[in-house]
Amino acid sequence: MASEPLPLMLVTAPDCHLCAHARAVLARLAGEHALLIEERPWNDAEASAWVRRDGVPFPPALYLAGRLCAYGRLSEGRLRRLLAKGGPA
Repeated sequence: MASEPLPLMLVTAPDCHLCAHARAVLARLAGEHALLIEERPWNDAEASAWVRRDGVPFPPALYLAGRLCAYGRLSEGRLRRLLAKGGPA
């Protein structure tokens, strides 16, 4: 595990099955990587500004170190590869 946790922000909506999937993926990965996971609701002011800025059409949106890395159904394999590299370039 890395010494400094990698900050992730997961932007979610209520009753969202893709958001539940994202939480499960992140829970598995948190056991393998140092992650600092913050979950924010879709209508949170800061989160809403980020998703509008990045043109995210629907939840969830996942930000790593402040950069959009995925939205919708998260690919666990893609996220594993990204984390293995230490986050977004």
